[in-house]
Amino acid sequence: MKITFVSLFGELIQPYFEESILKRGMQRGLFEIEFLNPRDYTINKHRKTDDTVTGGGAGMVFSPQPLFDALDALKSASNEVKIIFLAPSAKRFNAKDAKRLAAFEHIALVCGRYEGFDERAVECFADELFSIGDFVLTGGELPALAVADAALRFVPGVLGSGESLAEESFEEDLLESPVWTKPAIFRGLKTPSTLLNGNHKEVAKLRKTLAAFKTAFFRPDLLSKS
Repeated sequence: MKITFVSLFGELIQPYFEESILKRGMQRGLFEIEFLNPRDYTINKHRKTDDTVTGGGAGMVFSPQPLFDALDALKSASNEVKIIFLAPSAKRFNAKDAKRLAAFEHIALVCGRYEGFDERAVECFADELFSIGDFVLTGGELPALAVADAALRFVPGVLGSGESLAEESFEEDLLESPVWTKPAIFRGLKTPSTLLNGNHKEVAKLRKTLAAFKTAFFRPDLLSKS
């Protein structure tokens, strides 16, 4: 899998892939990343990538010219690339989207800045738009990293074992069950005895029950989907 980050600040993204699980996955050739900076495609002498809001309003807007030219170059180099814009005013990204994106050979994550993208860039290039929540950030780099990380977990081999994915949050529209580790008693607080008895069927049943309770408390909207 290949991920292209279309960003004015690729240096904010690069360090995330220099540690831990994703670093090992990249070293093993399970995926690759690259950066495309729209500023490199500007044609004005000051290399500006923003301009004022047409019709008036606060803030600045990502100019269409550098973004159009950057994405034209990307599509010319890769016909199969799936282009995804990150914006707060978009569909909420979820685990099913992550699993679906992991099947693509090449995705591009377009990171916004300023007050957003000129809508013509979205209309001409966006295959999909995602939001990671009902809040606004200073840029799209963090959302792009969240989408990339979530998708890469579904790329075979990145996590080492695929078993952990089956019990994670949002599988079967449930949050993940609470988990414990050793020691069985810590500061007087006990691990549920069922998890210690070695009966895998009872353990699985308890985890499913706890997952349902947790989902009902924190995310009842998920249960309504079932």
